[in-house]
Amino acid sequence: MKHLILVTSPPACGKTFVTRQLAKALNDCVYLDKDTLIVLSKQIYKVANQEYDRSSDFFHKEIRDYEYYAIMDIALEALEYNDTVLINAPFKTEIRDKKWLEEMDAKLAKRDAELVVVWVNTSVEVCHQRMIKRNSDRDKWKLEHWDEYVASQNYDPPTDIKNLIIFENSSEEEFEQSIKDAVKQLRG
Repeated sequence: MKHLILVTSPPACGKTFVTRQLAKALNDCVYLDKDTLIVLSKQIYKVANQEYDRSSDFFHKEIRDYEYYAIMDIALEALEYNDTVLINAPFKTEIRDKKWLEEMDAKLAKRDAELVVVWVNTSVEVCHQRMIKRNSDRDKWKLEHWDEYVASQNYDPPTDIKNLIIFENSSEEEFEQSIKDAVKQLRG
């Protein structure tokens, strides 16, 4: 059985690190990161004469969904060539949308594949420290409005997902145990 693996969580939970390490541990898989598309998004801001702000209404109306469509199309194509594809992206709306999940399951069934969601579970304080440390322009608004930002995020694992792996990632010890458990579950 092929697997499309979405590694997801709110920002700064460690999605990128977890996805990269999981890809290495699984061996022979395709790793995709939605952030690779940011270069295109920045060009859209420039052409549209908009301030670069990934929390803006402009981003949510004109860019966000298209980044997801693009990375998902690439992932589905990659399943034609490899049995395991990992995507590093929040998918925070999609993984809580029953209709989206059903449609994804149907698309994947046509490719003899199944969806697996890896939820990176990290404490809010650890996320805050990581966001400060990474010092990224995409986090500027979040850090300046931390309480408002945190209130807008859902740190609870999603429900209604058949294949859900909770990946604890608030400490190195949790990470080490979670990577072993995830590989065991995915490679059985």
